[in-house]
Amino acid sequence: MTTPSQTVGPFFGYGLPYEGGSELVPGWRPDAIRVRGRVLDGAGEPVPDALVEIWQADGSGEIPRRPGGLVRAGHDFSGFGRCPTDAAGGYWFGTVKPGPVGEGAPYIAVLVFARGLLKPVFTRLYFPEDGAAHGTDPLLAEVPAERRATLIAEREGEREYRFDIHLQGERETVFLGF
Repeated sequence: MTTPSQTVGPFFGYGLPYEGGSELVPGWRPDAIRVRGRVLDGAGEPVPDALVEIWQADGSGEIPRRPGGLVRAGHDFSGFGRCPTDAAGGYWFGTVKPGPVGEGAPYIAVLVFARGLLKPVFTRLYFPEDGAAHGTDPLLAEVPAERRATLIAEREGEREYRFDIHLQGERETVFLGF
C-alpha cells in the first residue's frame, strides 16, 4: 500500500531548519562565496515560508561522502545546507564555488520545499563565469536556449551571487523531473 503525497505545510519551518544550516563554510575562508536570492510565486510575490536546500561538490569537484554535516567545526565541508526563507522570500548560503563533477559545468543542486507543492522541486544553479563549460554541460544541452538563463546565477561582487527562484509564471525557473 502506498501512502499518498501531501502538500508541504508550514510545519517544516519549525522542524527542519537548524542553527548554522545556511553556512556550509565560515565567511572568513578565502574561498568562501555567498549565494543569496528570493523564492517568488507566479505573481512575483515572495514566498515567506519556503525552505531552500542545496547539495554540491567541494571546490575541487569532489562530492563529500563523510557522515555528518549538521555540526560544522569551521573547517569541515559537507556539501549540504538548508535555509528557510524570510518574510521577503529571501535565503542565503555561505559556501564554496564547486568544481566540475565529470564533464559538465560546476553547479549547485537546489531543492525548494514550499506550501502547495506535493514534493520539493529540483533545479540547478550554474555560475556566469563558466560560460565555456555551459556549452558542454549535458543537462544544459537539454534545456531550450531561451530558458537556460533561469539556471544561471547573477554575479554581485567579487564573492557573491544572486539566484532568484520563480516557482511559476513568465520567469519560471527550469525545474528537473526525477
